[in-house]
Amino acid sequence: MSDNLQYTMVDGVKCYSPDVASAYTDYPDSGFDLTDKNAGSSFWVSSRTRLFKSMVQRHVAPTGKTRFLEIGCGTGDFIRQIADIENLEITGSEIYLKGLVYAKKNLPGVDFVQFDATQGTLGERFHIIAAFDVIEHIENDDAALSNIGRMLDQGGVLIVSVPQYMFLWSKLDEIVKHKRRYSRRELVTKLKNNGFDITYATSFIFVLFPLMLISRLFDRGSEQSQSDEQALEKRVKFPGFVNAIFDWFMRIDEALIGLGLSLPFGGTLVVVAKKR
Repeated sequence: MSDNLQYTMVDGVKCYSPDVASAYTDYPDSGFDLTDKNAGSSFWVSSRTRLFKSMVQRHVAPTGKTRFLEIGCGTGDFIRQIADIENLEITGSEIYLKGLVYAKKNLPGVDFVQFDATQGTLGERFHIIAAFDVIEHIENDDAALSNIGRMLDQGGVLIVSVPQYMFLWSKLDEIVKHKRRYSRRELVTKLKNNGFDITYATSFIFVLFPLMLISRLFDRGSEQSQSDEQALEKRVKFPGFVNAIFDWFMRIDEALIGLGLSLPFGGTLVVVAKKR
């Protein structure tokens, strides 16, 4: 029996999982507003975009179309940055409709769909699938990884990033509704068990890791008297000069990873895997 989902149209969007499209149980709806407002000025967003764009570019075929799917595309900010890559045929998926409202407004020419990766597949095959800081929000991450594998062509590439180390767990993880932070061994094992071979793994936020560790330890013991929306903005928005300094340090990470080095520790884990 096929596990391909069928869609219904909701507000002009193909909804493959309409029962959860407005649930917001795994990510706060205010997070989409904050992302759309601050993505362009965040050192973290800028750095991860540069890094992940370079990783996607390495796997785009020189001729013909390379079909690309982003799981959990949010407001479509990353897709906006890769839309100029030649030969890339892009689909963006997001479980919650609010993110897709922003994405469709910003990129009307891109195919965006509503989709819960734990429920089944889209019935299409892709050469590259990306899931950037997504599967930590999913209770049944094994089901999501299994379905992602089913949507990849043989030898297709998955690029995935997750928050690393449970000892970094803080109120920020709770606000954005993370289910877990991963160890390298845990993520690699889950990928292998779901039909992937690991081709590259590295930590990210390496140079700034000591500062991140200190901030998370302080955050863990802090009292929260603000709304989740205010608390989230306080934790992810920085003054312009701080953003500029942090952006410079993040470029060191990017350069080391660009050389093919596997950084030993950091706040984020990035893995590139091929469908077995």
